[in-house]
Amino acid sequence: MVFAIEEINNSSKLLPGIRLGYQIHDACASVPTAVRAAFQLSNGLDPVFYIGNNCSQSGMVMGIVGESGSTPSISMSRVIGPFNIPQVSHFATCACLSNKQQYPSFFRTVPSDQFQADALAKLVKHFGWTWIGAVRSDSDYGNNGMASFLHAAKKEGICVEYSESFYWTNPRSKIQRVADVIRSHNVLCLHLSRSTAMVVVAFAAAGDMRILLEELSLQPSPPRQWIGSESWVTNPDILRYTFLAGAIGFGIQQSVIPGLRDFLLDLSPTKVAASPVLTEFWEDAFNCRLGKSAATDKSVCDGSEDIQTLQSSYTDTSQLRITNMVYKAVYAIAHAIHNAVCQKTNTSTQCDKLTRIESKQVS
Repeated sequence: MVFAIEEINNSSKLLPGIRLGYQIHDACASVPTAVRAAFQLSNGLDPVFYIGNNCSQSGMVMGIVGESGSTPSISMSRVIGPFNIPQVSHFATCACLSNKQQYPSFFRTVPSDQFQADALAKLVKHFGWTWIGAVRSDSDYGNNGMASFLHAAKKEGICVEYSESFYWTNPRSKIQRVADVIRSHNVLCLHLSRSTAMVVVAFAAAGDMRILLEELSLQPSPPRQWIGSESWVTNPDILRYTFLAGAIGFGIQQSVIPGLRDFLLDLSPTKVAASPVLTEFWEDAFNCRLGKSAATDKSVCDGSEDIQTLQSSYTDTSQLRITNMVYKAVYAIAHAIHNAVCQKTNTSTQCDKLTRIESKQVS
């Protein structure tokens, strides 16, 4: 998002003469935290009103990028919807969010799960798997996505032996029970379907899947074929579970964002030290502490740390799927603001940065 905003601010064609500002909030996979951020943004960003020539108004939010999850996005939309603040999500895929009566100011750059659910059912039918198990996140994303899949699967003549839900905050006993159902299903499925394919369809968020897979890895079980939703099936962190080799599903198209990798690698010690987020990332990546600190098991960073040699998800720009959806969301809001405050003449584009616009004009 920062890369896209800096790119726009340096553009002579999009919002020339106008600079976009931003704040980044971490929802911490928590609905209450996401809602609190929504309230903060809808109340305005600055405690004072500027009367100088630099700003036309004090911290009025023109648009919000996010949230990545469907349930937090639903909760946020309830808060900011009455204020007509456009919300553009890059990863909230619940089909329920397409209801414009319920969520009039919600938009997204990622497709609805209705398309994915239909496609997954056709994929399962294509391979002739007519007897399957199903697991899902106990959230708006998982419950709505699985409901759409089960409806589509029924029309394709696919039988579902079980459908289990779980969430990452559930007690371990709940996760164990779901894992046991998957393990016991393998024998039952083989007996009833007379098939060598033991198939589990998982419509779950990556964080939830990680908890379930961790539990399944503790006790080896017969191999099964996993069918995954986009949220986890393209997540590189999931690849460490070797028993998922061969998992298939549909992913958002990979993209190339010119200049992004160079932007990510352009981290000086000054930039890192000025950002709590980058500081935490840097210290974790290089197992050292920036500057003087209290007693710790980490040594002080000595300046020899080279991000160019780092192999991590931060430096890997080969999987720009959802990243590209963020990029598009920022540009969508920028173009909407541009259309509200800029006029094209015969020779150039003129933008009135002192024009007071309402957030609903951006919608």
